[in-house]
This record gives sequence, C-alpha cells and structure tokens, in this order.
Amino acid sequence: MSEFDELKVKAWTGGVPVEGEAITQIRNISMLPVLAGHIAIMPDVHLGKGATVGSVIPTKSAIIPAAVGVDIGCGMVAVRLDMKASELPDSLSVVRKQIERDVPVGFDMHEQRVEQDRLASKRLSAQVDALHDRFDALAIRNRLGKLDDGRVWRQVGTLGGGNHFIELCVDEAQSVWIMLHSGSRNIGNMIGQCAITMAREIAVKQNRTLPDRDLAWLDEGSSEFDEYVNGLRWAQDYAAINREVMLTLVLAAVAKAMQRPIEPVEAAVNCHHNYASLEEHFGQQVWITRKGAVSARAGELGIIPGSMGARSFIVRGKGNAQSYCSCSHGAGRKMSRNAAKRQFSLDDLVAQTEGVECRKDTGVIDEIPGAYKDIDAVMAAQADLVEVVHMLKQVMCVKG
Repeated sequence: MSEFDELKVKAWTGGVPVEGEAITQIRNISMLPVLAGHIAIMPDVHLGKGATVGSVIPTKSAIIPAAVGVDIGCGMVAVRLDMKASELPDSLSVVRKQIERDVPVGFDMHEQRVEQDRLASKRLSAQVDALHDRFDALAIRNRLGKLDDGRVWRQVGTLGGGNHFIELCVDEAQSVWIMLHSGSRNIGNMIGQCAITMAREIAVKQNRTLPDRDLAWLDEGSSEFDEYVNGLRWAQDYAAINREVMLTLVLAAVAKAMQRPIEPVEAAVNCHHNYASLEEHFGQQVWITRKGAVSARAGELGIIPGSMGARSFIVRGKGNAQSYCSCSHGAGRKMSRNAAKRQFSLDDLVAQTEGVECRKDTGVIDEIPGAYKDIDAVMAAQADLVEVVHMLKQVMCVKG
C-alpha cells in the first residue's frame, strides 16, 4: 500500500524513499479547497517551504505563491558543442577558472549590465531591453520597498549560489555539452516573498483555516492576484533570459580557455522547473504550479540533472496526462543541507566527485552527491513520463 493511497495524489515514487515530513506537506496541500484535481508527485520529491519540492499542483482560479517558491523561473539550459571529449585538455582547471572569472557566482554580479557586444545576438539584446521596459510597468514594484534597480540588471547573466551550477558534460557519443542551472536571482526572490506575504495577510483577513500558513493563496479577479501574475510571468522570463545570457558568456569563456572557436550544434533546451502557468487539463483551464518539476508534453525536450558527481539526462516528454504532462526536475535531496554537513567530510566530497573538476572545499559539502537521491532510481520511477534522449556525465562543475 502506498503512503499516498488515502490522499488526492498520484505519485511516481516507486523504489525511491519519501521522507515523512514531505508526506505531511503533501497531505496538507491535498486539503486545500482551491485544488482542481489530484496532486502529481515526482520521484525527486522532498521537503520544501509550504509545498514539497517535486510536486505538480493544479488550482482553480487561484495560485499559492509559496508553492511556486521564491526562486521564480529557476530552471536549466543545456546545449551540445562542436567538440568531442578527446579534445578537452587533461586538466579542466583552466576552463573552470575562466568561467568563474567571466560569470559572477554566489552574491557577486556584473559591474555593469551585460551589453550587446557580449551577447552575440541582437535578438538577445532586444529581449533584455523588452524585459527592462516591462519591469518599469509592473504594479507589484510598488510593494517591494527599497529596490536597487541597477542590481536587477547587473544580475542578468549571473549564477547565484546554493544548488545552482555550470557544468561541462560528456554524452554517450562522447560529445561535450554545457549545462547550467539558475533562476531569477534577487528580484525573483523579492517578488515571491512579497506575494507570499500578500497571501498570508489575505488569509488572516478572511479567516481562512490553513494547515500551513505558507499554503495561503491569491484569488483570481483580485488586484493582488493580477499584480502577482504579471510579476510572476516577468520573473519567469527574466530567469530564462538570465540563463541564455549566461550560456553566451560561458560559450565565450570556454572558447577563450580552449583557444579555439566554440559553436553549439544542437538547439539549446531552456526549461523552468519552479513556475506556474495557465493550462488545460482534463477539459478545464487550471493553474499548474510545478515546484521542482518540468513540463513533459509529448515530444517536448527537458533536462533532469543529477548531482555534481552523478549523471544527468536530456529527456523527451511522453505527455502523461495523469502527471499533468510533467516529470522530475532532478535527483532531489534526501537530506537537508545541515544534515549533509554533519554527515559528510571533506574526504567524502573528494571521493564522491572523483574525476570532476570542481570545488572540493567545505563550502560545498552540502551539495555532495551523497546528499541527493539515486538519479538512476529516480529515472526508473518515471519511465512512463519521459524517455532518455541523451545521458550526460559531468566532467567540470562551477558552484556558487
């Protein structure tokens, strides 16, 4: 008997352990009156803020801001290069250091906005300009308090910290890929936090009984909902453009380090895994919140990364209706960051990232592969959601 049998849930967790706290969160979500159907649980599911990471939540005429999260539009981009593994230098240290010089990580940002001469295309430059114009018109800006507008634009093309990364990978045909993971940076966090606060305040005013105050929602038709949705869509676009700008900078950095031209030879896959969108499922229009989940419509390409010492996958969706055409967004944590720091040592990190050019210091122990679920078990559990197109093995990883 599944731990989800008594809940309004369909889960793809066979062979993958699910923590008790995550099950409690899922039970809390299943009690909400704004649900528009069952919750779909992905095999990478784990405890999150308000809602579990690795869940797909359908709501009718409402959105739960904390379920979307504060890294709005966080996601992945990957592109195959015109290079084989045999062409890589014996030591990738020079490549990693060049990327770290050219792409700000952690709390760092560019000294000034990345200009057109570094963006490689007028199209991308025009997208950044359009994003700027839309930002000026966002009503939710008035709720954000003191705002450093310059920081918003200096963070376009930056990685951030935590589980965000830039990697070089090698696929089954020994082709080299660039893959990176990032989101909407500080401005997305500000919009998300603002919306969570608005939803909590409304819940108090309307005496809504909630199993968790982070499951408060905004109702369609309200001014707060409209402000949030406009900000949400903007932040999702910001995140996608941030990844595309970063990809351009990484391509240039690799070319500089390798002292040879570098060209992508397969269209980049750029996908969100923390977002909400209005979609049609089971004959009705509903808001689908994918918190740590990727859209996997029939034929749609997506990215499922493992940890920095494991494998990652480029996948093609099978359009499984019961999952709301979704799949997992990664391996998923099996323990908290603090638990990982307590359990693992620097020697463990070195051993588990053998063969990967990456930071091997105490600052990234919380990202050690052992803190994550087995990516092969996760992939096996969702065999009816996606098919594998490429299997990638990390050979270099930049962390914030």
